[in-house]
Amino acid sequence: MAASLPLFQLLLFLLLLSRTRFSSSEYLIGVGSYDITGPAADVNMMGYANSDQIASGIHFRLRARAFIVAEPQGNRVAFVNLDACMASQIVTIKVLERLKARYGELYTEKNVAISGIHTHAGPGGYLQYVTYIVTSLGFVRQSFDVVVNGIEQSIVQAHESLRPGSAFVNKGDLLDAGVNRSPSSYLNNPAAERSKYKYNVDKEMTLVKFVDSQLGPIGSFNWFATHGTSMSRTNSLISGDNKGAAARFMEDWFENGQKNSDSLRNIPRRVSSIVSDFSRNKSRLLDIAATYKSSRGHSVDKSLDVKTRVRNTSKRKFVSAFCQSNCGDVSPNTLGTFCIDTGLPCDFNHSTCNGKNELCYGRGPGYPDEFESTRIIGEKQFKMAVELFNKATEKLQGKIGYQHAYLDFSNLDVTVPKAGGGSETVKTCPAAMGFGFAAGTTDGPGAFDFKQGDDKGNVFWRLVRNVLRTPGPEQVQCQKPKPILLDTGEMKEPYDWAPSILPIQILRIGQLVILSVPGEFTTMAGRRLRDAIKSFLISLDPKEFSNNMHVVIAGLTNTYSQYIATFEEYEVQRYEGASTLYGPHTLIAYIQEFKKLATALVDGLTLPLGPQPPDLLDKQISLLSPVVVDSTPLGVKFGDVKADVPPKSTFRRGQQVNATFWSGCPRNDLMTEGSFAVVEMLREGGKWVPVYDDDDFSLKFKWSRPAKLSSESQATIEWRIPESAVAGVYRIRHYGASKSLFGSISSFSGSSSAFVVV
Repeated sequence: MAASLPLFQLLLFLLLLSRTRFSSSEYLIGVGSYDITGPAADVNMMGYANSDQIASGIHFRLRARAFIVAEPQGNRVAFVNLDACMASQIVTIKVLERLKARYGELYTEKNVAISGIHTHAGPGGYLQYVTYIVTSLGFVRQSFDVVVNGIEQSIVQAHESLRPGSAFVNKGDLLDAGVNRSPSSYLNNPAAERSKYKYNVDKEMTLVKFVDSQLGPIGSFNWFATHGTSMSRTNSLISGDNKGAAARFMEDWFENGQKNSDSLRNIPRRVSSIVSDFSRNKSRLLDIAATYKSSRGHSVDKSLDVKTRVRNTSKRKFVSAFCQSNCGDVSPNTLGTFCIDTGLPCDFNHSTCNGKNELCYGRGPGYPDEFESTRIIGEKQFKMAVELFNKATEKLQGKIGYQHAYLDFSNLDVTVPKAGGGSETVKTCPAAMGFGFAAGTTDGPGAFDFKQGDDKGNVFWRLVRNVLRTPGPEQVQCQKPKPILLDTGEMKEPYDWAPSILPIQILRIGQLVILSVPGEFTTMAGRRLRDAIKSFLISLDPKEFSNNMHVVIAGLTNTYSQYIATFEEYEVQRYEGASTLYGPHTLIAYIQEFKKLATALVDGLTLPLGPQPPDLLDKQISLLSPVVVDSTPLGVKFGDVKADVPPKSTFRRGQQVNATFWSGCPRNDLMTEGSFAVVEMLREGGKWVPVYDDDDFSLKFKWSRPAKLSSESQATIEWRIPESAVAGVYRIRHYGASKSLFGSISSFSGSSSAFVVV
């Protein structure tokens, strides 16, 4: 026994040391980020349901960003924010399967949340229900695989980087990044309720700052409600829209030393570290540039495109995510809605112009430039986040907790108050969409003669509807006053058109409570849910929960089920009410069921999982044609320059440089964590260094075919020279991949002639 005493003392010392290690750092914290850009050609974009909106290039790349917060010896939660239109049930199912294979029961549907930012400029085809993949010609395996893999990798990175740290929360109002696009619906809510709020949209941003105990800040996630519709329904470049832009701006801001700036154009990029001695001599720059002509296209190693990325993925990254909240009726097109034929404001109640919804559009702050609108709304969120980040001092302290349940929303008993007092039991309905759904919104109007606020429908479209399915009398009664256009919940061929089993979830990190919802809550619907759960938690345990608690809604999380409007907004049947799938009592059903989760959270109960959502992967149908072959004109190589920059050219900041290359279809190689387009700068010694790529807001990668069925294609790279660009010699490089007639894929590259930036 005496011989073992030193060993016992050593073990005791290590145990005490480990406890001391966590004494000032309550949690383990990790962050991760991975590319989910997907196919940049031929695939319909998800969001506007516009069959003509086909991807043909990249505005900037899409990412999955994750954080994990864990008690050192206890619970943990993982949250993933996707630069995608929404979460997908089949994606969530397959991600959880992969996590189980890696980590066992450490990460499950209970403590993992996967949330979409609601960009309308990402590739579609990754959802499993028919309604959401009609315009993408069915399921798109590439879109699905890249999202599943990116989510998994972001969580793996976060898990592997778990270290002692702290989380801080802050919140503030951002006043000019969203307006209510359905104000007439909002006005149907009780006046007494509306009088409690200054604005008809939520203006509050809530931010969590993650700080490593040794390394300092490692990330921030914030929740703020505004639609990802700064990019229009005619845009064809993959983009994270305003929230994706804000994330890119903030990550670059942090990596560049957290320098404050009045304008994003002045935010320095890391290129400032490669200023050459000869950059002050313009004539010498021109002479040097003249010696670098465009290169012929040539084969390259597949891994080269990854090595040429500007942002180093091998080192630990600062991760910043701009998450979605109750954005259902919130538009970033803040200048208002106008008729494109007359320039006059649209009809207030129906958002029409002389009775036509197709002519009514919202205008963003950069109108008519959608890229500028995206930049402005993204910049506003970024600046607000920086302010909250710099001033975040309230430390999250307390338990990590979570609760989750699957519910059949097609037939849920709901207790509602009766007008004369007391209560009664009603039911939710199988999913159905109203006529107002087909009218679209002022962010992206629909077609034909549909209009918002239609609680009647018309005879012609009822006949068209009946070809697909005629809703039964019980469904018609249940959904009233919604006139049913598509009875999606009862349409099962070739497989389910809409979900019936939905997940709801609560994540808790100290005094922060995240309500994960599988859809788009309107402003007032979100307020009712947040307020109800906050007051309910306080009533259950006022010592554990207080008015200092922060409750946020994470919209479009874990799956997608369209909109959730209030009962009063549902009565108006504008787009949001017409898209509230499960009938007029949908919102109160959510509040009822979230209260059950809250009770279980407080009492430490384990709830039954509930009915499982279907896995429809094996039933998916895809009608998207594969890439058959790529070709170039006789004597031309892939990567050859088709249209070069002008010889001996000089450009100033703010001007645009273009180069066009003979290319192959981007679907041959998604360049995940790589790049199709790079701007290189010449360093002394003749070495070219990448300084901008297709993940930069200033650079656009545009791909096209001369004809729809042509096997030839071209890639045009446009670089709008930022104000922060350093004077020097530059060139544009394109990376791509071509497919032979026999199916083999070959990587290639080519570069433009050099030019000078002064």
